[in-house]
Amino acid sequence: MGSTAPPVFFNKEQAANYDGRFRKLAPMQDALHLLTSAVLAELPEEARILCVGAGTGAEIMALAERFPGWHFTAVEPAGAMLDVFRGKAEDAGIADRCAFHEGYLDSLPGTERFHAATSFLVSQFLLTAEARRGFFEGISNRLLPGGCLVSTDLSSDRASGDYQELFSAWVRLQAATGIPLENLEKLREVYGRDVAVSTPHYVEAIISSAGFGKSVQFYQSLLIRGWFARRAS
Repeated sequence: MGSTAPPVFFNKEQAANYDGRFRKLAPMQDALHLLTSAVLAELPEEARILCVGAGTGAEIMALAERFPGWHFTAVEPAGAMLDVFRGKAEDAGIADRCAFHEGYLDSLPGTERFHAATSFLVSQFLLTAEARRGFFEGISNRLLPGGCLVSTDLSSDRASGDYQELFSAWVRLQAATGIPLENLEKLREVYGRDVAVSTPHYVEAIISSAGFGKSVQFYQSLLIRGWFARRAS
């Protein structure tokens, strides 16, 4: 995917420990999955869902249980993370409803169009407007007209007082996952430099410029915000 490709962070050991490391944050994830299922509940019984940056497949596992007729395509550049998801899907008996693609979206074979797509905490690693727009355009091009994007990213106005309060609470939350103190202390300089913590208005404008209609914010959990938007006809 060239300049629109988020970096790959996870080796085999990190992937194996990923779900356990963030288990204490499960209520946040569960709320996101619950609300995502509500946003997408009107899709056809045999809808096709594209999951970009699927990781260990958390949203697919949740949606597959709620919607037993849906089929999923997991796009994930970190092979170790995809392997973890494949094992979970096999154990849960949903592997026959899943396609596993190790790589980026532009290398996904075929021209299949999807009813909806998810992208959770992915585009924030693209630091230029051009790269970020290209990422969302790639998703838009894979959706049916009117297809729904559900996307989350770190998002806030870093110049506001609210951000300072949210950031402090965010750091305390991350400490529960076992992140070393020295790494937590670096987050303030990393956010905005290596991770694009952009304003909600900026994220919404990027999504709209990539072939989608108005973005609707449906989720916020401290610094994480979630939107849904439909591909323009």
